[in-house]
Amino acid sequence: QVQLAESGGGLVQAGGSLRLSCAASGRTLSDYNMGWFRQAPGKEREFVAAISWSGGSIYHADSVKGRFTISRDNVKNTVSLQMNSLKPEDTAVYYCAADPRALAIVSMGGPSDYKYWGQGTQVTVSS
Repeated sequence: QVQLAESGGGLVQAGGSLRLSCAASGRTLSDYNMGWFRQAPGKEREFVAAISWSGGSIYHADSVKGRFTISRDNVKNTVSLQMNSLKPEDTAVYYCAADPRALAIVSMGGPSDYKYWGQGTQVTVSS
């Protein structure tokens, strides 16, 4: 099975940018569709973005569309989330996740669609 590890979180002012990375080990990342989720204190885990195994299909939640961009590098075995124009409401723990079904098309999904998860990285946006 694949192991996932997120990095790149931190504290940033509103309007700033961060780039999150998710590194995979144990299996090649091209076997999986990948997603990013986030969870704020007291809230349910929320879908942020997804990308198909080939990178040919991408989907972003409406709340981040135009500000966040998911991408992947199957050679480097990494998935990234570029976050621009950050808002205080983006504050959360961000998780990457792997879906072994590897469907050709991705859309908004729920946590139950993904089998493997990283430990999360904290993103805090100050106003």
